[in-house]
Amino acid sequence: MHVGHVRIFAEVLEIARRAGWRSIALTFDPHPTRVVAPERAPRLLTTTEARLVLMEQTGLEAALVLPFTPAVARLEPEEFVRSIVVGTLGARAVVVGANFRFGRGQSGNVDALQDYGRRLGFEVRVVEPVSCRGELVSSSRIRRLITEGQVARARPLLGRPYTVEGKVVRGAGRGSRQTVPTLNLAPETEVLPARGVYVTTALDPDSGRRWPAVTNLGVRPTFGPDEEVSVETYLLRPLAGPDPERLSLAFYHRLREERKFAGAAELRAQILRDVERSETFFRRLEAAQLNKEKVS
Repeated sequence: MHVGHVRIFAEVLEIARRAGWRSIALTFDPHPTRVVAPERAPRLLTTTEARLVLMEQTGLEAALVLPFTPAVARLEPEEFVRSIVVGTLGARAVVVGANFRFGRGQSGNVDALQDYGRRLGFEVRVVEPVSCRGELVSSSRIRRLITEGQVARARPLLGRPYTVEGKVVRGAGRGSRQTVPTLNLAPETEVLPARGVYVTTALDPDSGRRWPAVTNLGVRPTFGPDEEVSVETYLLRPLAGPDPERLSLAFYHRLREERKFAGAAELRAQILRDVERSETFFRRLEAAQLNKEKVS
């Protein structure tokens, strides 16, 4: 889900509003590549559940999550259109990106879809690729920026901060004893930013509570290191309630690389400096948002 998809959904909503039709998105689960070429399957930027929430936020009325099975993969382009697009959805208008491919072996393209539309009675709208700050928006581009730790550059391409979701799990307890108390996340998101320290916000999806935070992704080199990458978040405001069972972390800015310190005291001093820089970041972000509201 990036700004290119949002542009497509905006077109869907406009057509549906004018014609009095329902606005619906079609998505697959799992990703088609995981069925037809699992060795080339990309790591996903969002879970299916998160993608549906983002779709709902655009104003779409419904979404069809089509299980992508080997049988679906074998459908010829015309079979796919007749069975799914016309038969299941009863589509009167279809909006796709310019590089849309469908059907067995991705043999169907936009020209073929338009031809089927003329024959089967639905309109086809094609949305051209979206550029942001001089670069084309694509999932592969966003994935690369995130894995490089460039979350600030990925944010305008996504139209939002990149988020990592998961359950809050028990840690080793070093933070509360030696440095600062943190919440430890077991990430369910497949793509993680590069190891380092980030300015984030933490959202409890169950209660809606939100906190400014500092998050470390790494292997705790001062104390180990550990074999697996951990996700540890220090909240800049008190919890004021029970620990959340889940968190959604929004990544705004990379402060620094993870590095080894001489001991817990030195690490704690650095964390407090990270906190100070994060507070400054949030003050500037709030000021920028207020100025934007005044201009608009």
